[in-house]
Amino acid sequence: MTAGITLNSIIPIRKEASHKSEMVSQLLFGETYQILDKYQGWLEIESNHDQYPGYINQDMSAILTPDDFEKINQEEAPVMLGELIETVTEAESGQTLNLVAGSMLPFFNHDSFLFGPENNKYKAGHLVKSFLPDFNKPEKILSIYLNAPYLWGGRSPFGIDCSGLVQILYKSWGILLPRDASQQVEKGKTLSFLDEADPGDLAFFDNEEGQITHVGIILENSRILHASGRVRIDKLDHQGIYNKDLDKYTHKLRVLKRIK
Repeated sequence: MTAGITLNSIIPIRKEASHKSEMVSQLLFGETYQILDKYQGWLEIESNHDQYPGYINQDMSAILTPDDFEKINQEEAPVMLGELIETVTEAESGQTLNLVAGSMLPFFNHDSFLFGPENNKYKAGHLVKSFLPDFNKPEKILSIYLNAPYLWGGRSPFGIDCSGLVQILYKSWGILLPRDASQQVEKGKTLSFLDEADPGDLAFFDNEEGQITHVGIILENSRILHASGRVRIDKLDHQGIYNKDLDKYTHKLRVLKRIK
């Protein structure tokens, strides 16, 4: 099976093979995927980090040899979370590329990394910083993601949905979660009471039909980080999320999970 790698900063994954089709997820720089089929300038793909299916435009694809694909997926490449945007320069051509937080840096070494089918060398203007999220001290996370606009299918600070936010931050811990909240809730250990939860645990919320439709990351002092309209922090109790701006509960608590 043919595999590819993301050379663009962001590649939209669409539900169907059309630019008019809704975006269901995104590939960020450095992420790989399997190519399942081709259709009139579109590739049917499945992302390797979460096995999420969809279609990407063929012009955005970069093919990997089987050897390169195996090497990249055997390596634990760091996730770039140190900056909102990091500008990197391709060493030979001098061309620059802006990477968003959440991008992967294969074969990273101090201030450079190798990337793409030709193992091009990219240099950062300064040390590309990567960190592990600390939800007891979430200031760095919040400086990147807080107030980011909600975007269905988004996975970057310029537009992100609730499960995309959870997935990216857990990925930086080396924990690969599925793409959607309804899939993520199947992982981890169920907690019985909110008092048992630690910062970094997950809270899931359902709709009137009992379907899991929302997820957020628990912070200290009974708060939750989640994407609803924008990435925001609200109060959390046994009923759910209380939005002070709207003076009402906006999400009904269903399940608490510990993943890490």
